[in-house]
Formats: sequence, structure tokens, C-alpha cells
Amino acid sequence: MSLLDVVLFLPLLGFLALLILPAGVSRSAALGISLVIFVLSLGLIGTVTAAPDAYGFEGNTPWINTPEIHYHIGLDGLGLWLVILSTLLTPIAILVSWKYIEQRVQLFYAFLLLLEFGVIGVFVSLDLFLFYVFWEVSLVPMYFLIGIWGHDRRIYAAVKFFLYTMAGSVLMLAAIIFLYTQAGTFDYVDILNQLRSGRIVLSAQAEMLLFLAFFLSFAIKVPLFPLHTWLPDAHVEAPTAGSIMLASVMLKMGTYGLVRFCLPLFPGAAHRAAGWIVGLAIVGIIYGALVAMVQPNMKKLVAYSSVSHLGFVVLGIFSFTQAGLDGAVYQMLNHGISTGALFMLVGFMYERRHSLEIAAYGGVATPAPHLAIVFLITTLASIGLPMLNNFVGEYLVLQGAAQVSMASAAAAAVGVILSACYMLWLYQRAFYGRASESLAHHMPDLSKREWIAVVPLLILMLWMGIYTQTFLPAISARNASILQEVNRSATAGVPSPSGVSPEVANAR
Repeated sequence: MSLLDVVLFLPLLGFLALLILPAGVSRSAALGISLVIFVLSLGLIGTVTAAPDAYGFEGNTPWINTPEIHYHIGLDGLGLWLVILSTLLTPIAILVSWKYIEQRVQLFYAFLLLLEFGVIGVFVSLDLFLFYVFWEVSLVPMYFLIGIWGHDRRIYAAVKFFLYTMAGSVLMLAAIIFLYTQAGTFDYVDILNQLRSGRIVLSAQAEMLLFLAFFLSFAIKVPLFPLHTWLPDAHVEAPTAGSIMLASVMLKMGTYGLVRFCLPLFPGAAHRAAGWIVGLAIVGIIYGALVAMVQPNMKKLVAYSSVSHLGFVVLGIFSFTQAGLDGAVYQMLNHGISTGALFMLVGFMYERRHSLEIAAYGGVATPAPHLAIVFLITTLASIGLPMLNNFVGEYLVLQGAAQVSMASAAAAAVGVILSACYMLWLYQRAFYGRASESLAHHMPDLSKREWIAVVPLLILMLWMGIYTQTFLPAISARNASILQEVNRSATAGVPSPSGVSPEVANAR
């Protein structure tokens, strides 16, 4: 049993333990288990960064004989930091919920650990059927987190979230089964080798249909415009911990799937579809920002900002450039840190004021100056201020997009300007002005527990903005090998989004 096996299955054991432990110790037990998992996950870094283009801690054990399904897992430079992000945010989500969750406490923390098990499994699976199992497992705890501990319209939001994701998942399952009939295995590495060696030959039509089946499932999870309508409802109704895990980790399952599966398995179809996908990404960037600008609800504003920010990720992926793909993967991590912090801080304010409406606030900086400072730093990180994390990811994405199409980069850059508008306007309305007497009495400053939860994210915002080489080398090495294989297919005449060959685009 490798360290990766331990990191993967310890959350599941924690989930089972919390179901039988006394309710009074569930908070402390969940926090302790999640912290142990995070510390253990840090041990994965050295091995993977030493050889980011290979699968570290790889394990391949037969699971089901007919059909042949293996427990095949491994970790490379693409999945490493997403696993670390998942293990970091789980104890933070538990801390944030320490006083907020008062009913069915034991079950709530058990579901958080089950969610951690599901998302880690998604990022390490190298068997397509195993990947699908973990993909579906992660749905269940989030459905209950929203449906049981959410706000007034929680059932509607939970069902909508579940149905949207399941609709895409069914198509992906059909595509996985078709690949199995062609390859005789669900093993991702084996299928990839057979496609590259020519042992499996897909017609252009079949490749496009398979690509679209995978793409639709991932695009719903991202979510990419116009498949985004489930996200604002889910965020508004979810408890704070649910919003943090949904925005920071679960949405990255979609963008991770695009890079891990859509590009390597179906490179020709990815190139042919890139033009309209880039168009949807740019529309999502601008549309999400414009809709965020008119939202009266803080959570809904941050939710639409996610639609805009993740449009940058999709744009970078389908630029088929090193800078664009590096920026996309880095922006996955950046968004997880900054938007997770935003949802956390909005949750802190809701616990005090019991309202998500911006109009219910105003002048918060007077009774809660430390909360105002932390919120401002997070706001500046979210809008991409230089020396903070989002700037690096957005810059690389725009650089990659500009190598292919300057018009696409210019259009996407509008989203950066708009993000500054809606985030700074939110900050002005909520924190400036004169605080009402009722607000002043119900707005204490950050507590010690809240400081402990938010400080790691603040440190990462600054660290990832300045010391990018802590993270980028492993990401770049893995992305380079993916791009090499994907762009090689263009030599057979598959155009890139700009209409020029990737060799010419990369030469620019």
C-alpha cells in the first residue's frame, strides 16, 4: 500500500468512523482526521515533482474480472496540486462550520470526508470506470450537504445540481463503454497507447461524438456557458462549507477532465471543436462578469464570478499553447484559493447578519476592521492584482490566447476589467459608508477560529503570486507532454482555433 492509497482511503475510513462515533466528538474527530490527511498528502510532493511527467505512487490491482476493471491510480504533475488543494480545504471547511452547523452535526462532517474521498479519487484514477465511480461518488455528499443543511430553496437547488451533473455523466458513461468495446479495457493508459499506436482507429465522426460526450459532462461541471444555470442556485442555497468545496474543488473536476481526457484521447476532435469552445469561453467570461455586476446577493455575485473566471481556464486549455495550458491549470488552483476564501468570508458575514443581500450591509469596516482588511486582500487577489495569485494565471492564459488569436485575448481581457468593477463595487457597498446601529451590534470582528481558517489562504494568495516556481515546473512538465501529443495530430491536417497549424502558432 502506497502513501497515495492512504491519502485516498483515509477520508472514507473517517466517514465510516464518524457514523459510529458519539456526536459530541464528531467535530474534533473530523478536524483531526482531515488534518492528518493533509499532512500525509504533503508527502506526495517530493516524489511527484521529481518526475512530474510520470505517474508516481502508481498502483494497478484487478478489481472486477468481467468486465475487466482495475483499481489503477497514479499521480502526476497535473493532479498533484489539485489533490493538495482538496486536502487543504477540507479541514478549513470543517473549521468554518464549527459553530454554524448545529443539527445532524455528525452526519454533516461525515459527508465532508466522503466528498474529500470522491474528489481525490477523481484526480488520481487511471481507469475510466474507476474514474466514473469516483465522479458519481462525489455527487452524493454534495447533494446532501445542500439538501439538508442549505437555505430555504435547498431541495430545488440540490435536485437541479444532481440532475444537471447526472445528465452529462450518462453521456460520458456511454462513451466510456464504447471505448471499452474498442480497446477491451477501461485502463486509461492502455487506451491512450492503443489510440496513439493505431491499434484503435476512430473515424472523424466517432471521435467527435466521443469527444462531445466527455466534453458535455465536463462542461456542465465547470460550468461553461450556457450550462451554468445550476451553479448560482447551488451556491446560494449551500452552507458555507458546501460553497467552499463546490467552488474550490468540485468545479475543477470539470476542467481537470478536459485536460486529462478530452485533449489526449480525442486530439483531432479537440482541435476541430476549439473554435466554438473558445467562443463559448469568451462569452462566459464577459456574460458572467456582467451578470455578477447587477447581483443584489453576495453569494450569487461570487457564483457568477466563478463562471467568468473558469471561462479563462477553458480559454487557456483550448489555446493549445504551453503558456495557455500552464495558465489554465494554475488558474484552477488560484480560483480554488481566492474564490474559496470569498465564500468563506461571505459565510462569516452571513453568520453575523443572517442575510446575503448586499443592501443589508454597509459600513462593515467600522465594527469589523480586520474582516474588512482580509476581504479587501481576497478581493484584490480575485481581480488579479499583480503579486497576488490570480494575476499569474490570467496573464499566462491571455498570453497563450494571444499567440493564437489576438482578438480572443482582447475580448477575454475585458473580463479582467469587469471583474475589478463588480468586486470593488461589492466591497464599496458592503464595507464603506456609515454602519447602522443594528449592524454595528451584530458585526463582531474575526474570531480566533476564523483567523486560523483564513490565514492559510491569505498566505497562499501571496505565495502563489510571487513564488510561482513552487508550483509551475511540475505543471509545465506534464502539460508539455500532453501538448506534444495533442498538437502532433494537427500534422495530419487538423487546424488549430486560429486556422493555422499549431507548429506555426507555437513558433509565434
